[in-house]
Amino acid sequence: MAAIDVPIKVRWADLDAYGHVNNAAMLTLLEEVRIAVFWHGAGLDNTDGGFGVDGESATFIARQEIEYLKPVLYPQEPIPVRTWVSRMGGASVDIDYVIDAADGTPAVQARTVVVLMDTASMKPRRLTEAEREQLGRISDEPLTFRRS
Repeated sequence: MAAIDVPIKVRWADLDAYGHVNNAAMLTLLEEVRIAVFWHGAGLDNTDGGFGVDGESATFIARQEIEYLKPVLYPQEPIPVRTWVSRMGGASVDIDYVIDAADGTPAVQARTVVVLMDTASMKPRRLTEAEREQLGRISDEPLTFRRS
């Protein structure tokens, strides 16, 4: 049970006029992390083509929360985004993220709530035991946000 680091390249286009990663671009960077983990196997065994991407299931974003603690300046190298599953519900999964500033202290912490959907009915579907086992490999304690 542990978080994983996913390196994400910040593009010049992700910056705003103040020289740091724009708040809207941050959502896209976190999306790239989710795709790397759940679709491309950065932290899970995706031999079936990806978590929740089997033709019978889809993932929907139900909620996103981002807390900006420090600006994320343009890095020359990909930045590691620490991510993990912080909660498993009946049909939903909370994914937490931390991006550190250059000094090693947290700059951004975020959470995405993902709901698994049955594509035929377009209704939430329950996590299977196999999915719970797989997600348990990258599970850890939930973040504490300054304001809840």
